[in-house]
Amino acid sequence: MKKEVKCPLNYTMNLIGTKWKPLIMFHLLDGNLRSGVLQKHIPGISNKMFTQTVRELEKDGLILRKVYPVVPPKVEYGLTERGKSLETILRGLDDWGVKDSNS
Repeated sequence: MKKEVKCPLNYTMNLIGTKWKPLIMFHLLDGNLRSGVLQKHIPGISNKMFTQTVRELEKDGLILRKVYPVVPPKVEYGLTERGKSLETILRGLDDWGVKDSNS
């Protein structure tokens, strides 16, 4: 049973409103990425924060983590359907940043 949400914006911000979550999700909009490649797209994020953030996103059902049984280990991340449903918001934030930084 779904819980009643009194403030949808607060609900959404609790899911994606950290410094790193929108960046990780934005870089997955164009397809799955290996862990190391994804982390390189996000300058300034530490290994610890990256791991913590992708775990939270996975727990919230926004991204999927796929581990391949190879040596060395290969881990790939991708958006779930729930995560993909945020595409308009994420691209809108990116567009706003482009326009605002050029004004």
